[in-house]
Amino acid sequence: MKKLVIAIIQLYQKTISPDHGVFFATPYKGCRFYPSCSEYTLRAIKKHGLGLGGIKGLWRILRCNPFSAGGVDEPIKK
Repeated sequence: MKKLVIAIIQLYQKTISPDHGVFFATPYKGCRFYPSCSEYTLRAIKKHGLGLGGIKGLWRILRCNPFSAGGVDEPIKK
């Protein structure tokens, strides 16, 4: 299941992600956080597993909103 979720995130990054993808050209080209939410979630799942990594990724996505200043959010090293 973990490998499936990782594959889905990587497919999202390569196709429709505004930061990584090739199919959509958006005027907003960038993320308010580093690394992007999808990359953060991918690293969290690889390091902590699907349960805790998924929760960390979801929490990160919930913090990514117009009221957030963003910034470097790198508690998970490669």
